[in-house]
Amino acid sequence: GPCPPPPPPSREKAPFWRHQAEPIKGNKGSYGLPGLKGQKGRVEGIHGMDGKQGEKGEQGSKGEKGDLGPAGLMGPSGPKGDAGSRGGRGAPGKKGSRGAKGTRGDSAKLPRSAFSAGLSKPFPPPNVPIRFDKVLYNDQEDYNPSTGKFNCSVPGAYVFAYHLTVRGRPARVSLMAQSRRVAKARETLYGQEIDQASFLTVLRLSAGDQVWLEVARDWNGLYVSAEDDSVFTGFLLYPDDVSEILPDFH
Repeated sequence: GPCPPPPPPSREKAPFWRHQAEPIKGNKGSYGLPGLKGQKGRVEGIHGMDGKQGEKGEQGSKGEKGDLGPAGLMGPSGPKGDAGSRGGRGAPGKKGSRGAKGTRGDSAKLPRSAFSAGLSKPFPPPNVPIRFDKVLYNDQEDYNPSTGKFNCSVPGAYVFAYHLTVRGRPARVSLMAQSRRVAKARETLYGQEIDQASFLTVLRLSAGDQVWLEVARDWNGLYVSAEDDSVFTGFLLYPDDVSEILPDFH
């Protein structure tokens, strides 16, 4: 028949002297020879899924300067800048071609003063202004035929002249300016019944000055007829200051 089961182990503790002695650890042995290289597996593993994006790394150091790129498109014009400082005088340019003839400008109106008048009756009164009342020219009316005096309206240099006919007796004629004799002349007849006397001078006058002729009492041979004239003439030679009358005159 079947063998009976073994009796259960006794639960009593064995006395201390019955315990087995502890094993003693031996010295470490030497390394064994490496094993042969195993054969490569035949089945490749399946690629895993992409991992999550990593955190942003720290900024790297500045790289070296790259090559110059191609020129970009021209940008829009910027705002007008401030005016710069005035530059130095440039070199003279080449002479240009002659321009077209301009239109005629207004003629400058130079100051004028002139007169010429003749005697209408012979032997005028002496020691007073001789009235040359036969006016030949007096556009500016600076000469007064009723008094025989020239009145200066434009200060400057004037030319005065006379051409007189003398008959029957000598003539002494004085050119007066502001009641002062500035020139005297005498015409004496030598066995002739008629002769001529002429005189010319230049005077500087101020505005308002008066000029006339006088004949002396005992030497009054001034004569006039249909065939003979006695004439007193005066005119402005040039004004004192042209720049004041004509600002653009050079």
